[in-house]
Amino acid sequence: MERIKPRTLSGFMELLPGPQAQMDAVMDVLRETYQLYGFAAIDTPAIESAQVLLAKGGGETEKQIYRFSKGDTDLALRFDLTVPLAKYVAMNYGQLAFPFRRYQIAKVYRGERAQRGRFREFYQADIDVIGDGALDIASDAEMPAVICEALRRLGIERFCIRINNRKILNGLFALLGVGEQAAAVLGAVDKLEKIGRDKVADILADEPIAMAPEKADQLLDILASADPMGTLAALEGRNETLDAGLAELLTVAGLLPGLGVPEDKWRVDLTIARGLDYYTGTVYETQLLDCPEVGSICSGGRYDDLAGYYTDKKLPGVGLSIGVTRLFYILQEKGLLDPALATAPCDALIIPMGEEQVAYAMGCATALRAEGVRTQVYTERKKPKAKFAYADKLTVPYAVVVGESEAASGTVGLKDLRSGQQVTVTPADAAAIIKKSLDNPVRPVKEK
Repeated sequence: MERIKPRTLSGFMELLPGPQAQMDAVMDVLRETYQLYGFAAIDTPAIESAQVLLAKGGGETEKQIYRFSKGDTDLALRFDLTVPLAKYVAMNYGQLAFPFRRYQIAKVYRGERAQRGRFREFYQADIDVIGDGALDIASDAEMPAVICEALRRLGIERFCIRINNRKILNGLFALLGVGEQAAAVLGAVDKLEKIGRDKVADILADEPIAMAPEKADQLLDILASADPMGTLAALEGRNETLDAGLAELLTVAGLLPGLGVPEDKWRVDLTIARGLDYYTGTVYETQLLDCPEVGSICSGGRYDDLAGYYTDKKLPGVGLSIGVTRLFYILQEKGLLDPALATAPCDALIIPMGEEQVAYAMGCATALRAEGVRTQVYTERKKPKAKFAYADKLTVPYAVVVGESEAASGTVGLKDLRSGQQVTVTPADAAAIIKKSLDNPVRPVKEK
């Protein structure tokens, strides 16, 4: 039989059990944060009808999507969690309570070039609020609050949430005479941070935009303003769309202090455009200040008619998405994950010294598990040194030693593998000691 060399495709992440436990801890923090703000969990299929997924994707999305046929059915892997959400809400409209608040943590797939911090298969952690007919602008202000809380709980302190409004951009484009090419101009603006002002100016000058150089300079000057709100205030009254966007941005900014978002954690940035064309109002991007080269690790915004392809009901929404795989990759690469974070598969490894003690060891494991202690029994016939080496390799904090005397007296030898201290106690007391010592959760990111 010919051997096949095992390999993982480029752009796909596989983790060993220790790092996987750290990844799970990050997702647990996000899940708990989302629940704290009243979001309910849902799940949607990884595979959808290509027609459903591409209803309002188009452009770059269609180039990146994994698409295939099964029989005569045109299928695709989901490229985000927002479009499937729109389908979900349209299908289940009569059974949902609005505003509908949901979160979902799941894998998505994009066939783009794999590079540092960018993957083809990756986890996203999304929240969205969907309204029935209308959705108050206050929901837009809540998104930065959730981002702040999630990152704080993870132990990440140095970040900035950059906020803009697409109506402001569309109003500016109209004022400068390129309103009909808004989508193309928006795409150019979205590249500012990646390729720089000069190259964006070249794009604006070329077809199909063909923007006059002085107009392009004017636009780029406004977007780069050190005082964006003052610059926008000077333009107030000249375009209805711009005025509407400015009013929404002012409302969002005014609500952030009451939601506990510190001033140093956010700013207005008129260059934030978000490439996906379903955003219609507030948009967000979040950058780790110590890792600016990796781009946004959390983004989102307001969309007013994403479900319009699936229903005649108006279902506006606002949401955000944390790129969990990218975030984890950055934390891991920078050595920011706390090594004290428990990664062992169990809290206690029960080690029977001989075959005669296996039955008693199994009973002890049942007693520990009943008290909520994650427990494994080592039943392989090996020397004590090999048994303890196994516990060390898994970084299990406690060994529960069961020999002839322990089995006879109804006790166990509880050894703290971190300190080396060992005591003889009952299984019930062992469970209490283990739970008390481990009842001190560590944030995924270590303190500086």
